Amino acid sequence: MTGKHSGMSIVVPYLNEVDGIKQYCDTVNQFAQTIDYPLEIIFVDDGSTDNTSDLVREYKFENIEKVKIVTFSKNYGSHAAIRAGVQHATYDICTWMGSDLQEPLEFLSMSYKKIEEGYDAVYIEKNTIKVSFANRLFSKIYSALMRKYAVSNYASGGISNIVFNRKIIDFLNENIESNSSIMLQIMDAGYKNCTIALDYNERMVGKSKWTLKKKIKLFIDSFVSFSFMPIRLVSIIGVCFFMLGCLVGIWTLVNKVMNPAVPIGYSTIVSVLALGFGVTNISLGIIAEYLWRAYDAARKRPAFLVSSVETIKGTRSE
Repeated sequence: MTGKHSGMSIVVPYLNEVDGIKQYCDTVNQFAQTIDYPLEIIFVDDGSTDNTSDLVREYKFENIEKVKIVTFSKNYGSHAAIRAGVQHATYDICTWMGSDLQEPLEFLSMSYKKIEEGYDAVYIEKNTIKVSFANRLFSKIYSALMRKYAVSNYASGGISNIVFNRKIIDFLNENIESNSSIMLQIMDAGYKNCTIALDYNERMVGKSKWTLKKKIKLFIDSFVSFSFMPIRLVSIIGVCFFMLGCLVGIWTLVNKVMNPAVPIGYSTIVSVLALGFGVTNISLGIIAEYLWRAYDAARKRPAFLVSSVETIKGTRSE
C-alpha cells in the first residue's frame, strides 16, 4: 500500500504494567512484520513505580522503525499521557492503545486504509467484550448521556480508540486541555470521520487501572467540559422545587381553612427544608465544578510535566 502517509505513530500509556509489557512488545513487534508501512511506538510512563520502563529499554524491537519513552514526573492519567505521546508523534497518522492488548491489532491497518481514503479520524467502537455488569451498565449510561447532551455522534457501544491524521495531531497539540477527554475533544471538533466496530479481547495479564474513581472523574470531566446541561439542570431543579414549594404552601393553606383543627406538622417543614438544602448544595457543587475549571484554565498550569524523553530506536533528536 502506498500513499501520502509515511507511517503510523502509536501512543502506549502505562502505569505499573511490568507483568504484561513484554507480551505487548512481542505482539506488536510480530504484527509489524505483516504490514507494509513503518510503526513508531511512543511509550508514556504515567508515573510507574515498578521497572516497566526498564523492560521496554531492554527489548529488541527488530520490526519497529522508531521507539520512544516519554516519562512523566508523576501520575497524570491516561488522557494526559495520550496528549504527551501525540506531541512526540513523528508520522502523520496517530492513535493510542493500551499495553494490555485488549484492542485487536487489525484496527491499525483497517484505520490506516480509511485515513488514506480521505477520512480525518476513524472511531473504533467496541462491538462485544466480556465485562462485568457494572462496567457494561456504566458504559451504556455514559454513551447515552454523551449522545444526548454532549456529542451527538458518540457511538452507542462506546469509543475506545481513535486513529487520526496530521490535521488532528496539530489541533490537539495547539489545544491541550486539562481535566478533559481527548476522545470527546476530537469528536466535538467535527472532523470528517467514520466508525469501525470490532470485537475486543479480554485483559490477559495484570490488573486494570481503570478504577471507579477514574470513571467518575471521566464522567464529570466529560459533562463539565463538553456540555452545558449540568448548569442548566440547576435552573430546572430550582424551578421545579419552587413550583413544588408553591403547591405545598397552597395545599397547606387550603387544608387549614377547610379543616381548622388540623395542626401544621413539623415533618412537612423538615422535609421541605431538607429537600431545599439538598438541592442547594447539589447546585452549588455543579457551579463549583465549572468555576474550578475556569480558575484552573486561568492559572495556565501545564496539563502534565515530562521529566524525560528517550529515543530507544530511530533518529535520536531528543
